[in-house]
Amino acid sequence: MVEVTLWSGLKSFTDGQTTVEVEATNVGEVLRGLVELYPELEAPIEAGVSVAVDGRIIASSLTEPVQPDSEVYLLQQLKGG
Repeated sequence: MVEVTLWSGLKSFTDGQTTVEVEATNVGEVLRGLVELYPELEAPIEAGVSVAVDGRIIASSLTEPVQPDSEVYLLQQLKGG
């Protein structure tokens, strides 16, 4: 299981939880697992999110591996400017 920390704005979709666990081996599975557990997360995830794994922002690779001990954060989408 991978522990995922969510930004506080998503608490209303996750029964007040800011940390959840999903079964996943890569970023795509993390996102799918979150939607499976909390279907209301689908809209914010599809609108665009950033995922940080072990301190690195994963730009677009859904195949980026995650380990059970990885630090995974789901963040509001980061945009350059």
